[in-house]
Formats: sequence, C-alpha cells, structure tokens
Amino acid sequence: MLTLVIHDYIKTAQPVGSNHLVQNYKLDMSSATVRNEMVALTDMGYLRQPHTSAGRVPSEEGYRYFVGRLMNQSELPANTRRTISHQFYQSPQDVEQWLKLAASVLAQQSRAASLVTAPHLEQTRFKHLELISIHGRQVLLVMVLVGGEVLQQILTLAEPVSQDQLSNTASHISNLCHGADLDGITGLKSQFDALEVDVIEVVLNTMTRTQTLVAGEVYLDGLTNVLAEPEFAGADEARRALHLLEERSLLDNLLARTVMTSAVGGVQVLIGGEGNWDELRQCSMVLARYGAPGLATGTLGVLGPMRMPYGHTISTVRYVASLLSELVSDTLSD
Repeated sequence: MLTLVIHDYIKTAQPVGSNHLVQNYKLDMSSATVRNEMVALTDMGYLRQPHTSAGRVPSEEGYRYFVGRLMNQSELPANTRRTISHQFYQSPQDVEQWLKLAASVLAQQSRAASLVTAPHLEQTRFKHLELISIHGRQVLLVMVLVGGEVLQQILTLAEPVSQDQLSNTASHISNLCHGADLDGITGLKSQFDALEVDVIEVVLNTMTRTQTLVAGEVYLDGLTNVLAEPEFAGADEARRALHLLEERSLLDNLLARTVMTSAVGGVQVLIGGEGNWDELRQCSMVLARYGAPGLATGTLGVLGPMRMPYGHTISTVRYVASLLSELVSDTLSD
C-alpha cells in the first residue's frame, strides 16, 4: 500500500485517496479497507495527511522505508544505456567535456538538478606550468596537475622579468617536476635558480591547498528543472535548495560527511536532509563516487523533490558513475 501511494504521488504531486487507489489500481478490496490501512501507515509515520479532508502523502520516513526496504534494484533500459554510452564515446577525449556531459545527461534523465565534481587527486602531482607576464612585476601562474585539474595564481616578482625568461623558467620547472608530488618537488629545490625557487614556493603552496580540498571544480545543470516543480513554487524553498549547490562551503561539508566516505560506485540517498541539512528539507539527493580508487575520485548526483522517481534516478546515477570511472581511470593511467 505504501508503494502504491508513493508511486501515485510521484506522478501526480497530489494527495492520494483510498477511492483513487481502488479504482486506479483495481484493488480487490473496499475503499474502507484501504482507508484503514492508510490510517495505520499514518500512525506508523510513513504517511501524513496535509488537510483533514485530503488524501495522504508520503512522509520523509515513508520515502526512506520505501527506498531502503521496498524498492527493487533495477538497471536502466538497454537502449537508454546505449544512448548515454554513445554520447560519451562520441565526446572529445577531454575530462572537462566528459564532466559537462555527465551533468547534462543526469539532468535530462532525472528531470532534476545535477552536480558533478572534477576528479580530485588523493595525492596531488605536478604535470605542467605556464608563466605569463601581466604587467610590471605581476605574473600569472597557470599550473596543470596530473588528472587535468588546472590552477591559477597571481604572483609578484622581486623585479620585472621578460616573457622569454618566464617561458624558459616554466619549461625548466615543467621538465624537472613532471609527475612529482609535494615531497618530490621539495627535494629538487637545489637544482633551481633564485627566480625558479620563488616560483616553486608558489607551486608548493598552491598544491598543498589543493590537496586539502574535498572536491574539485563543480559542474551544475538542470537548475530550472527544480524551479519548475510545485514543491518549489515558493521562492524561499527554491532559494534554500539552490543555495546548497551554489555555496561551496555547504556543498563541501555535505560531500565530506556523505559520499566521500563511501566506496567508488556506491550510491547514497539523502531524503529531507536527514536531519542535518535544513536546505534539503523539501529535497532528496542521490549521490555516488566515481574515479580510480587510490588515485583520483569525484562525486556526481542529482537534487530534486522528495517525490523523485527513485528507481530510475538511482540506476541513472550508478550507470553514469560507472562510465565516468572507466573514462577517468583510462585517462589517468595514460
């Protein structure tokens, strides 16, 4: 009975009555019997009644019981999997393009908001450096890490340096430090001149800060899908939900306490904020980790109303996570 109420409410966003269930699902019992069962489910905390004369809607506990105990595990239809896989393998061989595509696919399939974080190296390793003269003593440092993460930093030198000298410095550092971690670069300091040592100090500080982050850059899509749902017709509810995605410190906190502690490929479902995040009290999130364990991992997921189609959303998140894991692992191995 709880499953029927949830399925119906997901489709209609309207309170579900006993007569409607009997007629719509051709139940072999009277509406009075169904009403008694719905009263019992309400007393157990799995349903609630918005108004005295209205039907019932699922409660947070009802959704949690459904997801944890009643919902059958299912895969995406084969034709959907083929379509998604084809999109990825037709995309340019570039991690950033894959992440944008993943966010787009998740938003389209779930009709909700999606987020994908760039793969974050568990041990930061240097790949390449560029130094670009801006004005006078100011220089733009652009550093690429193994895995594709790009970092930028403005530094001020002791005296002006020509672009040719900056390019030579960047080339020398890139050749010596390629693939090195923080300890490896520190051990190479004796091989650098004074200018190069100044640059290396900035490189080390930037890599250290990056290594302490929970996740890399965040890619979002489908925010208008959330705003179109009746649950978010009120500006306050919509603003509260989207604030979590837009406020990096809140998002990092959520990821650190949920997905980042789980295994790669594992899916977690947060319903109503689980009592920890007030911003999610009208929402559910389906999150998963992807990547290469021990090397680099990221997070992807979907945010939508609590009445989201959990079966389809969970299977979509799991499948896209597996595709990204495969693509990113191959790239990092290369």
